This record gives sequence, structure tokens and C-alpha cells, in this order.
Amino acid sequence: MREPTLHNTIWRWHFYAGLFCIPMVIWLALTGSIYLWRPQIEAWLDTPYDHLATSGPVATPEAQVAAALRAVPGATLHKYVLPQAPDSAVRVLVTAQGTDKRVYVDPRTLAVLKVATEEKRPFRMIFHLHGELLAGAIGSYIVEIAACWAVVMLVSGLYLWWPRGGAGAAGVLYPRLRRGSRIFWRDLHATTGIWVSVFALALILTGLPWAKGWGTYLGEIRTLTGTARGPVDWTIGGKTPAPDPANIMADMPGMAAGTGMHDARGPAAPVTAGDDPHEEHRDMAMPHVTLRPGELSRVIATARTLNLAPPILVMVPGAAGAPWSVSSDAADRPLRADAKIDGGTGRILSRTDFAERHWIDRAIGYGVAGHEGALFGIANQLLGTVTAIFLIMLAMSGAVMWWRRRPIGLLGAPVRLSRPAIGAGLIAIIVALGLYMPVFGATLILVLLTEKLLLRHLPKTRQWLGLAPI
Repeated sequence: MREPTLHNTIWRWHFYAGLFCIPMVIWLALTGSIYLWRPQIEAWLDTPYDHLATSGPVATPEAQVAAALRAVPGATLHKYVLPQAPDSAVRVLVTAQGTDKRVYVDPRTLAVLKVATEEKRPFRMIFHLHGELLAGAIGSYIVEIAACWAVVMLVSGLYLWWPRGGAGAAGVLYPRLRRGSRIFWRDLHATTGIWVSVFALALILTGLPWAKGWGTYLGEIRTLTGTARGPVDWTIGGKTPAPDPANIMADMPGMAAGTGMHDARGPAAPVTAGDDPHEEHRDMAMPHVTLRPGELSRVIATARTLNLAPPILVMVPGAAGAPWSVSSDAADRPLRADAKIDGGTGRILSRTDFAERHWIDRAIGYGVAGHEGALFGIANQLLGTVTAIFLIMLAMSGAVMWWRRRPIGLLGAPVRLSRPAIGAGLIAIIVALGLYMPVFGATLILVLLTEKLLLRHLPKTRQWLGLAPI
């Protein structure tokens, strides 16, 4: 394939991919950069509940849970979050009519300070806006398609940028400011792209495990290869995939409605519970069991000795006599660990640290932590924010270049020089991308079939899109 023809072909695909991706790149960069600062913003929002002025003896965890359940009639216990400071409110997660609610309880007075629907908390909303456009699985697929084609945009952009003919640093590493507006916008787009491409590709690839298509694809591959070890601890398409049905105890005999628990402060409300540390975003019926008095206190006392990274979640068992689950929900996922504790004795039955997980889960854990800005502290947050800003600059400069150069009445795609003879190397790259990102492969086939079967009958549309006449 001659170089001019190859360059022209890649430029055309870069143009089409970029034009499609520009709105989504800006949207994902904006929502993602906000999410990067979740720890600081959530700490600020929760300030009134983390510096309580009350004094006196701390109530038992059972009493705290009972207060939370009274605040949400008909609710069942979901999770107990260990307070991170003596003057912090206790967070108790309860489920009522299939909806998770977070109840803030003063650990001394048992006053309910706030009840918040979990999925309506600010950063849960941003999470869904970022990953699925508040449109569930359909939105997740749209985001994934844009992400896959953004990879094509970035890789093809790197090819187009690659210096040729002894080009100097000007226009390659930094923009030329005195060559007119056309050269300025071209240089701004090209130089921004080279500085941001590696980090942008890392963000896209580490974000794929959340996508509905890619996450499900990975799950199927792991099932076929026997490398799956229990449920994953990241959401896929907005929901955590269900574990092996053999591990779900929803219909086991002997499960009954909870009975009252008692402590020194008097009778408490009924407590019922469900067991699965990763069911938080799952639409499934929760099992209900009777909790024995004092179990929660024993489990919490043992959990405090595990030295887990906060926040620490205590999940009640799914069947009477089954072990309790305790897990770290640290944003820096390599710090996470899980443990099983016997509620009757407080004995630690097992512990699984991050290093003991399957290497695929560890790799994704590192990637997810880096994607969320939690892997190496504030430097990670700053790097992610700068990457998002550069992506917005890249998208906006590309849009300006297109708008200024487009012919009136046409989309403005680069004119095709000739029909290229696709080489083996390019085919191998396309096949590799299609196998790694099946949604890209599927949409590429759809685009080619649309051009071949539909657009051939629409000459005016072909002309507007910049496609060669048949």
C-alpha cells in the first residue's frame, strides 16, 4: 500500500471516529474528573455527621441497627459500616422494598440524623451519569461504543502525528503560535493528542471492565477458561453480576422473619439480613434470617482487630449459623481484603487479601483504582484531572478544525484518494482490536455492512458523508 493512500485512509477513519466521539469524550471527561475527587467532596458533604458533639456511653451495635430500622419501616439490615472516628455517626445500610437506604445514626443518643437513598446520593448519580448516561444497559453500551472508537481515534491520531521528513519539535511537541489560526488549531490538536494519548488510552482500557459488553465478555471468557473465582467487586453495566446460583441461599428452608433483639437499652426492632458482599446493586430478593443477640457486637469486635483499610463493611449471614462477612471497601483496591467470622464465637474462619486473588482480578483492581484516582493518592487525582482537561482540549480543537474546514452542505470528511489495498499488518491490528473489544468489532462490521448494503442506494447521503460514488 502506498504511503499517501494509507495516510489518507487512516485520516478518514480518524475523522469519522473523532466526530462520533467528540460529544462523549467531553461528557466522560467532565463527569469523570468530578468523580476523581469523590473522597474529598464526600468528606465535605458528610462533615455534619463526622464531628458529633454528643457525649456519653456508646450504644451497642444492635441498638444502633434497631434505631436505623425504626427510621425505615419494613426495612431489613443490609450492611453495617464501622465508624472511622469516635465522634462519627454510624452508617447503617438497610433495604426496604428493593431500595437501599443509608441511615446515619448517632452512636450514643441513637438519634437518626439522616436517611438517604443510596442510588440518589450525589456520587452514585455521577457514577451512573458517567458510566451509563442514566439509561441502564443501553447507556452502558453507548458509552462502551464511544470508548472503543475513541481508541481508534487516539491510535490513528498517533499515526497521523508521527513526525516525518525531519520535522522539528515545533508543531510536534508544542504548537506554533505565529503561523495563523489554521496552523494554531492544527498544532493544538496534534500536540495535545500526543501528550494525552498514553494516559487517555490507559483511562479507556481500565474503564472497560465496568462496560456491559466488555465486562460480560470477560466473565464469559473466565468461565470458559476456569479462571473465575466468585463474584467480582466492580459493577458491570451499572450492576454487579450475580454469583454462582449454587451459592445463593434465597429459598433455603428454615429462614424466617427476624425476631426482636434486646440490649441494655430495652427491646429493639426486628433485624433481618442477607448475605452477599457484592449484591449492593443487584435486583434480587434478599434472604431473611433471625440474628442471635450479641452476634453483631462480637463480629464487630473481631473486625476491629483485622486492621482492614476503611471503610469496613459488616455483612450479615444469609442463613442461620452461617459466617458473617467483613470486607474492606477501600477506594485503593489493592488494600482490600475479605474475612469470614463466626457470629457465635467471634472466631476468624478465613481471610483473603488482595494478593491472594486471581491475577486477572488483581490486574483489574489496580486498573480500577488508577481509573478512579485512588491508586497513588492525590497525585493520581491530579493526573486524571489533567488528562480529562487535555481530552476536552483535544475534542474541542478537533471540533473547531472540522467546523472551520467543512465545505458548505457536506460533512467535510477528507477526500478519498483511491480505494486502498488493505495490508496484512493493518488487518491484523483491526482483528486484534475487534477480539479485544468485541463491541468495536461488531460496530465496525455494522458500519461496513451499512455502507455496502444501504448507502449504495443513497447517492446524496454518500456524497454528504464523503464516500466515493459507486
